[in-house]
Amino acid sequence: MRIWFNNVVDTQRRVLEVQGNRVRIGRAPENDLVLHSPYIADEALVLSQTRDGWELLVLGMNGVKIGDEQLATGARRTIDKSLSLELFPYTLTVDLPHAEQVAESIELQQQDEEMSTLIARVHRELLERMDLKRGVDRNKQNDDGYLLTLERHLESIAESQLESSGRAERLQNHIAGHALRDQLLQAFSNGEEADAGDPSSVELLEKRHWSRIVTAVPERENEMETTAKYIEKLIDLDPLLTVASERMEAIGERYWKAWGQVRSKVHHDFKRYLTLRHLKKEIKDIVFGYGPLEDLLRMPSVTEIMVVDRERIYVEIGGVIKNSGRRFISDEIVESIIQRIVGKVGRRIDKSQPLVDARLRDGSRVNAVIPPLAVNGPALTIRKFPERQITISNLIALGSFSETIANFLRTLVLARRNIIVSGGTGTGKTTLLNCLSDFIPDRERIVTVEDTAELQLTKQHVVRLETKVANVEGAGEYTIRDLVRNALRMRPDRIVVGECRGAEALDMLQSMNTGHDGSLTTVHANDAHDVPMRLEVLVQMAADLPITSIHRQIGSAIDIIIQLQRMRDGRRIVSQITECVGVNAVTGKLQLRDLYLLDESQTLQPTGQLPSFVGELLQGGMLDLETFYQ
Repeated sequence: MRIWFNNVVDTQRRVLEVQGNRVRIGRAPENDLVLHSPYIADEALVLSQTRDGWELLVLGMNGVKIGDEQLATGARRTIDKSLSLELFPYTLTVDLPHAEQVAESIELQQQDEEMSTLIARVHRELLERMDLKRGVDRNKQNDDGYLLTLERHLESIAESQLESSGRAERLQNHIAGHALRDQLLQAFSNGEEADAGDPSSVELLEKRHWSRIVTAVPERENEMETTAKYIEKLIDLDPLLTVASERMEAIGERYWKAWGQVRSKVHHDFKRYLTLRHLKKEIKDIVFGYGPLEDLLRMPSVTEIMVVDRERIYVEIGGVIKNSGRRFISDEIVESIIQRIVGKVGRRIDKSQPLVDARLRDGSRVNAVIPPLAVNGPALTIRKFPERQITISNLIALGSFSETIANFLRTLVLARRNIIVSGGTGTGKTTLLNCLSDFIPDRERIVTVEDTAELQLTKQHVVRLETKVANVEGAGEYTIRDLVRNALRMRPDRIVVGECRGAEALDMLQSMNTGHDGSLTTVHANDAHDVPMRLEVLVQMAADLPITSIHRQIGSAIDIIIQLQRMRDGRRIVSQITECVGVNAVTGKLQLRDLYLLDESQTLQPTGQLPSFVGELLQGGMLDLETFYQ
């Protein structure tokens, strides 16, 4: 969908390309289209795709004008063609997707469902034929003889099930398309494209442990690579898209149109090969690996995987959450894969303990919930660990903040100020904490305390502590609070706590007040001014202390609060830098001073207020006063 828009005082029209079936328009930064005007509501208008077309819902108090008709707040209109509307003081032209595009999207969804049904039937018959209900011995995963037998069974079952399906040729075309699409995406996820006709491409295939296709035909594999490259040329990627994740996203959006132009030219036998190859791979992913999550885990562009239920698997790409189009064939498969994931890291999940937090060997964070806690079936969330550590330079390049702000943050760390990084889920708190830790001098001893080890400190003198859950007898548990207390006995120069979410907040504040200046931690909060209230609640979980005493602890311990915000387009930015000045002697309340705030253009700007310790920074030559006036 394209939306053309301009302010009534501005004759230059701008255009925004919007993806998805729900588009929000308003003044708030989390909208898909942000219109900067005090006359426009935070959320003024919503466009939602329905079975009958698109529905327009008016939310703003000033309403919307379509032609000569003025729509009031709460009004709904079904629209099936492009239209112009007035949202004072803006004029918008909404270019809706063509009916053919909507029909193609529905058709693809139906074909995906048919493919999932076919995979489920093949899997059930394979379980009966090879007695795989109890799983597969790990030693057989690399046994070529066993894998060859498995693939022969798979091929015969798949052929019979495909022939028995209602529209075999139509389904075969779709599955063959998936095989080529995966091949194209895999080339980018590996960070390089295999040359067509290069025999090493088959050798690369053979190195993919259990997921390799033992019955792969080299000539067919080379033909598949050549065809994938031809489709890539038809897609005609923008040469300016140099980032692999952006190129992969563009391929995902344009692939099926290109495949529609090619599939009639592809020989029937080759499509048959691609279909069976894809089906065998999908089943082997279920039997040996992580099912439909297998490819998602390999793609570097996917930063988070969210299994809502067996029918819906969402992913985060470039900070934006979207439906992956993949699905599990049953709740039992979802639960078995969860068991496989957590079992490899020494955790367990069952009806007596239906919730688990775990960390994969590559550092990815896993949370799983199964019935009876999960009402709609097993749910799984995987936050992938970045292959390369994100640096402060990367955050500047991504637009999280300016170089001036980065220099100010560096000065705060070097000046040994106690810093709290706050924000909501997925705003990048741990990432920023990593970057701030890079500024700590190498000569200092650092002790990190985390519930799940995620910090990637590049320092040498670092002791990493991680919590431990209780064993089956209920003994041996070590909490964040236990580890923070123990860290105080380890002669740290600085303590870095991954996140304060409970009673450990009191121990963290006390450590900051007992000579461990320059400590860092994160906390969940909507706003920098909400952080003290959040800390009050957490401290009271540890001890029944009077509010005035808690305020004194916070005022004495915390120097700086850095608030993070996640924008609608997926960007994570620093939205606020606030100093905790101390406790007001008259009111007894904490005093906070905003040093930087977002302006109307969503750019972090200095407020003109100076931190109370600015004299110390200037005297030490650590900071230029212009930092607060640029």
